[in-house]
Amino acid sequence: MSDLSTALSLTDVARLAQALREQIGKAVVGQRAVVDHLLVALFARGHVLLEGPPGTAKTFLAQSFATALGLDFGRIQFTPDLMPGDILGSNLFNFQTSTFTLTRGPIFCEVLLADEINRTPPKTQAALLEAMQERRVTLDGAAHPLPESFMVVATQNPIEQQGVYPLPEAQLDRFLFKLRVDYPGEAEELAILTRFGQQSGPPDPRAQGVHPVTDAATLAAATRAVAQVTLAEPVAAYIVRLLRATRDSADLACGASPRAGVLLAHASRARAALEGRDYVLPDDVKALAPAVLRHRLLLSPAAEIEGKTAEALVDELIDRTEAPR
Repeated sequence: MSDLSTALSLTDVARLAQALREQIGKAVVGQRAVVDHLLVALFARGHVLLEGPPGTAKTFLAQSFATALGLDFGRIQFTPDLMPGDILGSNLFNFQTSTFTLTRGPIFCEVLLADEINRTPPKTQAALLEAMQERRVTLDGAAHPLPESFMVVATQNPIEQQGVYPLPEAQLDRFLFKLRVDYPGEAEELAILTRFGQQSGPPDPRAQGVHPVTDAATLAAATRAVAQVTLAEPVAAYIVRLLRATRDSADLACGASPRAGVLLAHASRARAALEGRDYVLPDDVKALAPAVLRHRLLLSPAAEIEGKTAEALVDELIDRTEAPR
């Protein structure tokens, strides 16, 4: 991909996205919408939270995603006794040289799988905040930069299960998307059993034929190409109307912030680029708004009693908010 590493057109970006879909599809059965959102987050330089029951290939999807990208992959299995230093690393004293030596934690990678992030207390969850927002880690007052392509793909089980800690609002706000990973359909589940049922050991993306189709330099060029996409004023105004509608809803105790609008704009431009367009459509906003907003809205007590959900309210607000033609 080195010939494309200096400049990419939007057509090149769309072609690259399709190549990534094909590679991931060699290992992961179904989950097309989740894969598309992962690609949007990649080119919008955002992080993704995957939520779903155990055994729905959340971890395997993240592994296949990183393998297709050809980036340095790291994994942290979050547990109740995990400490911030286990993630970030620490400065250890070297008695031979009488100096402190930095021992880097697993966060120093390009694609980080934060597996079962809600299994650890908020103190340890917060160790990711600076890395996700600033793409750097501060240890003993010294800042250590992370790669520009640094991306967190976190997984969590539904919070109603035992032994989990809900993520604080500040932590959730660092994720561009929260995606639902549901059980596969009957035909997809049969395909999964056919593909993996006779194999032993953990699934391996490379064993399924997944190989890298890009690199960090090409991804950086693709991100620059997304900057060519135009967000017209009527579409930007539509995003603002949608945000303000969340704040005016009696069913929501807390609506979406301006930062949510900025991230929705970034994601909409990335989605347009993946389809080879140099302009954002209202349909881009509508398609991405649920994943951007569902984890940033707080239900009012009355709405919780009535059994309403943030996702259903977002869909309702999208239907009621006038979109440009």
